[in-house]
Amino acid sequence: MPYQVALIGGGLAGLSLSITLAQKGYRVIVFEKETYPLHRVCGEYVSMESHPFLERLGLSLDAFPRIHTLTVTAPDGYTLTHPLDMGGFGISRYTLDALLAGRAVAAGVTLRTGCTVTAVAFDDSGFMIEAGGETTRALAAVGSFGKRSNLDVRMQRPFVQRKDRRLDNFIGVKYHIRVDLPPGQIALHNFRDGYCGVSAVENGLHCLCYLTTAANLKRGGGSIRQMEENILCANPHLRALFTKAHFEWDKPVTIAQISFAPKDPVEGHLLMVGDAAGLISPLCGNGMSMAFRAGQLAEAVLIPFLRGDITRAEMEKQYRLAWNMHFSNRLKAGRLIQSLFGKPWTTKLFLKVLKPFPILTRGIIRKTHGNAF
Repeated sequence: MPYQVALIGGGLAGLSLSITLAQKGYRVIVFEKETYPLHRVCGEYVSMESHPFLERLGLSLDAFPRIHTLTVTAPDGYTLTHPLDMGGFGISRYTLDALLAGRAVAAGVTLRTGCTVTAVAFDDSGFMIEAGGETTRALAAVGSFGKRSNLDVRMQRPFVQRKDRRLDNFIGVKYHIRVDLPPGQIALHNFRDGYCGVSAVENGLHCLCYLTTAANLKRGGGSIRQMEENILCANPHLRALFTKAHFEWDKPVTIAQISFAPKDPVEGHLLMVGDAAGLISPLCGNGMSMAFRAGQLAEAVLIPFLRGDITRAEMEKQYRLAWNMHFSNRLKAGRLIQSLFGKPWTTKLFLKVLKPFPILTRGIIRKTHGNAF
């Protein structure tokens, strides 16, 4: 068997898992359809819970801006500000993914970029993976292919087949901007059927990333710019940002058909990590740390399996239990919180209820975060 583990997707979860496995002497291959460095739709805020883990991978993070304050605004501009007990730091995916890819290659990972996986077949001996016109065999495989993939459709995963669209069909849009904002702040600005996160990343830039419904884009005549002018900028804070900020790119990075529906962390004997296993509401600001943690959970069951200490069925069962224990409640909390935002009266009412009671706000933030690892 040429490889012991194959990872389909070279995002945060896939790359970090590949590094930890390779450092322990396992033969690992990663397939990534893009090439590094690249921009991805992402809020680019990393909770400090994953800071020790990233340093153990060999990343130096001291130069990146620290974030310690949360500001949330309702569509009419009403504002709530609260300190982030754990806090985080800002780093672009353009930089972070490339750093992790470099660490993976240095650790001995076979990294195949610009290579789309078109088919995955499983038999008693392991996996056969079709990519780039070649077939690769591996004893175990991990799905780390992000929010939505051609493989999700091929595998007929239940979330793709859903007819209830309330948790589906969102779109994400990201820019990098230059703007003068309070240091150490992450802001979440709500607008009709969506919200926009703004926080600092490296090189004096801010990430402006928003999530909204496909219906809002339709209301804007299919034009992102028209939607921003007519819908996002009804929030005075967003209007000020879109008026005063310097946008580094002519066009944003976008992604469509985002689903927040529950997913199974094991599908077709693939262990799913990161967004492939479940997507937390971006307004909870913790998807990047969850991706790293999921990689750790997968490593904890993969190694006993590769050693022959447990069967494949036991590995899959243990991973599903561990994943649900760590993330199921956080994802449920994220879906609940998301349902309260993006509607003018409920968003403002929710913020008004929270404002006199900081302990409630602290508790809600804590529900969407884990412990340092």
